[in-house]
Amino acid sequence: EFAELTELERKALLSPERPVVLVRGKGGLAPSVAPGLKTIGALLPYSPLHHIVLRQAGKPLVATSGNRSGEPIAKDDQEAVERLQELCDFILTHNREIRRRCDDSVVKVVGGRVTPLRRSRGFSPLPVEVPLELRPVLAVGGMLKNTFALGSGGKVFLSQHIGDVEDLETLKFFEESVEDLMELLDFKPEVVVCDLHPRYETTRWAEEFSKRTGIPLLKVQHHFSHVLSCMAENGVTEEVLGVAWDGTGYGEDGTLWGGEFLVCDYRSYKRVFHFRPFRLIGGERAIREPRRVALSILFELFGEEGIGIALERIQGLSEKEVETLYEVWKRGVNSPVSSSVGRLFDALSSLLGIRHTTTYEGQAALMIEDLFDPSERGHYPFEVEEGTVDWRPLFRAVLEDREFERIPSRFINTLALVVKEVSELVGKRVVCLSGGVMQNGPLVARITEFLRSFEVLTNSKVPPNDGGISLGQAVWGGSLDRGQ
Repeated sequence: EFAELTELERKALLSPERPVVLVRGKGGLAPSVAPGLKTIGALLPYSPLHHIVLRQAGKPLVATSGNRSGEPIAKDDQEAVERLQELCDFILTHNREIRRRCDDSVVKVVGGRVTPLRRSRGFSPLPVEVPLELRPVLAVGGMLKNTFALGSGGKVFLSQHIGDVEDLETLKFFEESVEDLMELLDFKPEVVVCDLHPRYETTRWAEEFSKRTGIPLLKVQHHFSHVLSCMAENGVTEEVLGVAWDGTGYGEDGTLWGGEFLVCDYRSYKRVFHFRPFRLIGGERAIREPRRVALSILFELFGEEGIGIALERIQGLSEKEVETLYEVWKRGVNSPVSSSVGRLFDALSSLLGIRHTTTYEGQAALMIEDLFDPSERGHYPFEVEEGTVDWRPLFRAVLEDREFERIPSRFINTLALVVKEVSELVGKRVVCLSGGVMQNGPLVARITEFLRSFEVLTNSKVPPNDGGISLGQAVWGGSLDRGQ
């Protein structure tokens, strides 16, 4: 009644794991549910209490999680009263204590496969089988959408969704969950693996844990971990071309990567192509304000003349603010360099007037994806040379295109063609797609369509986003001393 379901989505909704499934809405729900999107998250009852409540209500209920944004979900009655009393009128308590915090899992059909965006209740801590023999390894994951992993033998056990480890409460949740799972599995790691990013709280925790316990610590590059997660869950043993696209990840050159083509095996990688770097004006603030990325693109294309174009296309900034941000960009003040495809989606969203600021991660890209028309076959020019994908011809064509409703589809088609051209240049039989951008269903479908002569692999057991990199970290760190 409220959603258009494919057969795969129906099966996911009815599966024993009962995840939240992202589906196409039919309308009929409050406009405040998934505002600005045709997609809604649906789930069916998975506990007796749900059945009782829903029978009494007699209609669909809109649900959210029991936590303030960015905090772990509450699990104890007193904790719920203290943290949530200002957010709700009633709290239903129970005489059975909740032992472990565990968010709902979220899945989406991407490229014809049910793909987890958040792997938690119903799935965790079921192991992922990998084609390597691992020494006992603790992989602490990234900072956003965190999961950690324990690997040994041919299996890796991923934790439930921890969330964004950016505050003390979530760090405590992370730490208590690591201790809990190690106790549950009677696990003692021989090595600890973390991300290269020096400012990740998980990296700092791993450094302190290593010092305290004497267990060796290894650090591995973010996008390499993404590709490794895809290789491992698909049982790949040969060298592959990994396409790792996301919002940002720390590169070995100290810049922010995110539009990477890596030739990988389980021991090492080579960065063979990447998108032309651009500046993120204001650093992390640019992640919350797509208009700042759009400004950077305009300044790259037109220099000071981009100020006038920005005032025509970008809302919410005065002429004085745009001029100031141009000077910030020009001097490179607090404007790190990035090659991120995720941020290019943000720039497009702002240039088209779809979203200039965001309230949650990936919002702008989701809205671009939502506008995709599968019947559109048009695309834009781009250049690939000397290891760099130059996006400047693409954005020049976007700015000249007056068929606004077709631009999102043409943009996605162009990115898929970039993958096709680079794949043909590199010449590896297997192409692994991973990273948060590879949650984009139309993009993955187009890439798969264009790469018919290759074997294209995606994540389907762990998330392609940062919730899956602990698997990649575990197979890398756990297999190193075995010469695999």
